[in-house]
Amino acid sequence: MKKMIQEFKTFAMRGNVVDMAVGIIIGGAFGKIVSSVVGDLIMPAIGLLVGGVNFSDLKLVLKDAVMDGETVVSPEVAIGYGNFVQVVFDFLIIAFAVFLLVKGVNALTTRKKKEEEAKPATPPAPPADIQLLTEIRDLLKEKK
Repeated sequence: MKKMIQEFKTFAMRGNVVDMAVGIIIGGAFGKIVSSVVGDLIMPAIGLLVGGVNFSDLKLVLKDAVMDGETVVSPEVAIGYGNFVQVVFDFLIIAFAVFLLVKGVNALTTRKKKEEEAKPATPPAPPADIQLLTEIRDLLKEKK
C-alpha cells in the first residue's frame, strides 16, 4: 500500500499532470466567460435580428399542461430546443477560440524553430593537439 501511495505521488507531481490540471481549471473558467459572451451578448443580438426571439424560451410543446383553476394537474410536456441552440453556439465559439489559441501557439513554436535553424551553428573548438599543430604550422609559414 505504501509503495502504491509513493507511485501515486510521483505520478501526480509530474510536470505534465500539474500542467494538465491547471489547464482544466483555466479551461472551466474560460468556458464560463464564453458562455456569458454567447448568452449575454451574441444570442440577444441574433434574437433581435430574427425578430426578437429569446432562444432559451424556444420549445416544441408536445402536450399542454392540464390545469384545475390555478393548480397544475399535469405539467406541460415540451422539447426545449432553444437551450440546445444556446449550447451549440457556446460550443462553436469555444472550439473556435481554442482553435485560434492552438494556431497562435503553433505559429510561435514554428517561428522559434526557424530562428534556431537560421542561426549558424558554431563549430566545436578543435582539440588541444590540433590547436598546437595549427600554431606550429602558422609559425613555420611566418619564417619562410
